[in-house]
Amino acid sequence: MTAEPGRPDGALTEDAAHAEADAVEEGGPSRRRRMWWPAALAAAVALALGVPALVASGTSASGSSTLSVPADDSPEAGFARDMATHHQQAVDLSFVVRDRTADEPTRTLAFDIINTQANQRGMMMGWLDQWGLSQHATATPMAWMKMGHEYQAHDGSLMPGMATNTQIAKLRTLSGRDAEVYYLQLMIEHHKGGVEMAQGYVDKAGNETEKRLAQSMVVGQTSELQLMTDMLKERGAAPGVPAS
Repeated sequence: MTAEPGRPDGALTEDAAHAEADAVEEGGPSRRRRMWWPAALAAAVALALGVPALVASGTSASGSSTLSVPADDSPEAGFARDMATHHQQAVDLSFVVRDRTADEPTRTLAFDIINTQANQRGMMMGWLDQWGLSQHATATPMAWMKMGHEYQAHDGSLMPGMATNTQIAKLRTLSGRDAEVYYLQLMIEHHKGGVEMAQGYVDKAGNETEKRLAQSMVVGQTSELQLMTDMLKERGAAPGVPAS
């Protein structure tokens, strides 16, 4: 069982509890290095290490830092909320494919995405908590980007690149090569949307610590886009999600 897409509390259900055991069984010490760190641990790290830099966002006339927190409708808060939601679906999709194929490269990619994006999601949730802001958005997703147009949410796809409920249901019915190809096609679109949002925050960032996190997402996900495109080619497929 995997978490339902878009769970507001970020809980990953029993799959998360089994991830460590699966990792030990399937690769010994090398696989243990890829084990998923729970989002709660990442949030604790963010609170201990990242938040002081995040809240010291201004400089007084004397040159000393002044403490402030982002406004509820700021790019800082908007990016943290929206990217956390976007990341949650990537984690959910990766747990699904993990259970639908025995292909090692695909499962390794899925574990890497789970590790990275669960960690980052936990950090962003921790920052919102430290700022005293709600973790749940009331504004239209990505309104903070002020792009001049709004993405039309549909069938559970709240932001660009997010899979629909129909597509997720289809992935759950596939196995083997078919599951690998469909997952890669969905995740390529997901990463494209994630890179666009992360770059949007980098361009508007008022906080250097959060900006560095967003920039790392741009770099990391751009690299994975090329990897997934190559993996599709190896399987005789190409990017682009087929019409359901």
